[in-house]
Formats: sequence, C-alpha cells, structure tokens
Amino acid sequence: MAQKNERNQEASVYIGNLDDRATDELIWELMVQAGPVVNVHLPKDRVTQSTQGYGFCEFQSAEDADYAVKIMNMVKLFGKPMRVNKSANDRRLLDVGAKLFIGNLDPDVDEKLLFDMFAAPGPLYNLF
Repeated sequence: MAQKNERNQEASVYIGNLDDRATDELIWELMVQAGPVVNVHLPKDRVTQSTQGYGFCEFQSAEDADYAVKIMNMVKLFGKPMRVNKSANDRRLLDVGAKLFIGNLDPDVDEKLLFDMFAAPGPLYNLF
C-alpha cells in the first residue's frame, strides 16, 4: 500500500459514508474484490487520528474503478451504506447543472433514505 504523490484520477473512486472503524487495510481488502488496487487513502483527523468518514481508492485501470462504482456503491460496511463514485475531477463530466442543498434534516435521515427518495423521479449522479 505505498503512498503515491499523484493519484490516477481516471482509475480512482471516492468512498464516502464510512464508519469510524474503517481502516485502509479493510477498504483495500473490500475494494480488491472489484479489481487490482494500487492505493487506498483514508484521511485522518490530525488530533484524534480517526478517519474522517471518507477516502479514495486507486485501481490499476479506469475500467476497474468503473466496475467498483457499479458493484460497491451502497454496500453496507458496519451497517452503513458506502457511497462509491468516481473521484471529484470526474464529476464535471457528469454535471447536469443542478445542485440541491438539503438542510435541517432529522437525525434519523440517512443517505440511503435520501437516495431512495430522490431517485424515484429519475437517476441521481451525485449525492454530495
């Protein structure tokens, strides 16, 4: 799991909604099911050294990353559905010009509920 200075954006995925118990090693073992993994990085809080609930996984090819998005998105890890999609630089390709902020939500509302509710009228590209 060598850390690289530059990540191949085309072959990388963003992983969100991660439980605090997720580790680089655990995400590596999970993501290798989709294809050969080059690097996993879960940013850590500088003070507590706990993960911040998101991370990145770089695969050997863009095709592996695309496959990971298809099979790993909404898979539950420690009871929480992970959000897996292409890294931020690829979002501009999917942008349809509409962004929606939803605030003041009840604490019981999770990403799965929001996803299900907003997916009913049509496909969703990004939930963040």
